[in-house]
Order: sequence, then structure tokens, then C-alpha cells
Amino acid sequence: MSKQTETHAHAVLSDTRWASVVTRDPKADGLFYYSVKTTGVYCRPSCGARTPHPENVSFFLTPTEAERAGFRPCKRCKPDQPPLSVQHAKLVADLCRQIESAEVPPSLETLAQTAQMSTYHLHRVFKAVTGVTPRAYAAAHRAKKIRDELIQRGSVTDAIYEAGYNSNGRFYEESNRLLGMTPTSFRTGGLKAIIRFAIGQCSLGAILVAASERGVCAILIGDDPDILARDLQDRFPKADLIGGDAEFEQLVAKVVGFVEMPKRGLDLPLDICGTAFQQRVWQALREIPAGSTVSYTEIAQRIGSPKAVRAVAGACAANALAVAIPCHRVVRNNGDLSGYRWGVERKRALLEREAKG
Repeated sequence: MSKQTETHAHAVLSDTRWASVVTRDPKADGLFYYSVKTTGVYCRPSCGARTPHPENVSFFLTPTEAERAGFRPCKRCKPDQPPLSVQHAKLVADLCRQIESAEVPPSLETLAQTAQMSTYHLHRVFKAVTGVTPRAYAAAHRAKKIRDELIQRGSVTDAIYEAGYNSNGRFYEESNRLLGMTPTSFRTGGLKAIIRFAIGQCSLGAILVAASERGVCAILIGDDPDILARDLQDRFPKADLIGGDAEFEQLVAKVVGFVEMPKRGLDLPLDICGTAFQQRVWQALREIPAGSTVSYTEIAQRIGSPKAVRAVAGACAANALAVAIPCHRVVRNNGDLSGYRWGVERKRALLEREAKG
């Protein structure tokens, strides 16, 4: 090995980017590209090809730079095309639009045919991007549609057919799961629905926990218990709000215990009502491990809507299940804490506790 070649190899080995090439780090994709002199190709850092010798490697910031230097794109990792994660995000976003525009939810086979994938691969990719299966996404969208139609239509029957149901019977089989109550009760602001609640205290202030027959439907944190109770009333203006008994207060204690010691975990049945988009965001939030944070941009990418960063922030702000749906784990791109429905200081305190394990 000549002195010049040896010097070049040493420079590559000393470059922090070399570690990403050796480990095939997908997080480095798009940050730089590397070429291999002996093969004449350039690759992404995550390329699955055999690790080249450092004396044959050069780094480039863009595919254009690599091609100007005389290298051609690797046929394996295709560095001249968008990253696979971006391709999948766009594909799933298109499939979501297909689901939303269809009168009848398309089958997995139909979606797979559109995506030119096997049903198994599509199911896996769709869930990886959105956090839910195609079927669950279709159900969430249909739930939103029926809720919107029930509010706008003059009769329940009209709303059922406008939402794409072919028969009343089929809808009523699913109505409790979709709405958490009968369709007539939903139209009247939760009339006759029974919601139990109790207010306790934790180190972050007052905490209200409310639950329907389906599960916990609200966890609210604040300084004033009366304001929390009014917030609950505004959410369910015509429901029967009943103070929880001693057994219910054990549920509140469980939530308070999680706030104080996050490592305990929180496994509760939840009654989550939101739009299809909100459901996607909230599911993605629930998959963030305790002690970790992600940016709004990352969440938007994970759910297949990379340009919907503001909408993701809006979904976080609409979350009524503090800590159970951990919107406190979402931060700005630079790591700074952003707005939090229950106060930035509470957000900081929750993150600090989770970081301690």
C-alpha cells in the first residue's frame, strides 16, 4: 500500500461517517453517500453490500457530487431514489387516501394490488408507518365519518347510509365500538351515557380521571379541580357524570402512581375518540418508549404524512388522555420543549422522571 493510499485509508477510518457505513446505520441515510473505487458505484450508508476497504472509500454529500466524480448508483440500495422510509410513507399516504375515498373499505388484497406488494408485506409496511393495520385505519376513518354524519344529518338512518353502511343492522353491531354509545346518544351530546370520574392530587397538581363503560376517556391535569370538572362537562355536555366510588378511586390512584413513578407502567382500557388522523397520531405516541422523545416531524413521517407536522401538533394538543397517550414525549426538532396542554413545566417534570427510569 502506497503512502498516499495509507493516508487516505487513515482519513476514512478517522471520519465519523465510517462507523455509519460499517454498522449500515439507516439513520445516516440522506446525510451522506459513499463511493467504492473498485466497483465504481456509490451507496447509502445503510447499503447491505459487503463493507468495502477504507482505502477505496470516498464520501459525498449528495448523489450529484458522487456522479460528477464518475460513480454510478448502486443497484442494491438505489441511492439516487428517495429513502425507502420516504417511499413507504408516500405509498401509505396514497393508500390512506384510497381508503378514505372508497364507499366500502377496500380489502387488503385490493390495497396490495395497488401497492404492487404481497398482502403480508403491505400489512407490515402499513402498520410500521401508521401504527395501525389497514383494517384498523379504515375503521377509524369510518368512525369519524359516522360521527360527522350524525352531527350533520337530520336522522340516524340518513347518517348511517351516508357513512357507507349498507344496512342499519350492520352499523348497530359496530356502533358501541365506534361511538362508545348509541348513535342517538352521540347526536345528543352523550345523553344517557354514564361517565364516572374522580379528582385526586399528585405532585403535578390536581388530576381528573374519567371512564365510560368502554374504558378511561379522560385524564386531565391542572391547578384547579373545578376547572378540570368543567372541562369534563364541556366534553360530555349531556352525559350523566357520576362521582366515582372507592373502587373507582383505586383507578385514580393507579394513574397517580404512574405519574409519580413512570417505571411502573400504565395498562388501562382506554375509550379513545378522535378523527382517523388523530387516531394515527395517538397510536404513534403510544409506541414511544418511556424515557425517549421524538419530534413532531418524526411522528408525521411515521404515520405517512411527512408534511402534516402542524396537524400532528394539533392532534397532540387535542389529546385528552394525559400520560396514557404520552404527547409529553414529543419535542421540537432541536430537542427544545414546546407547548403542552397541561403546562410545559409538567412536561419537563414527566420527561425528567422517565429519564431516571
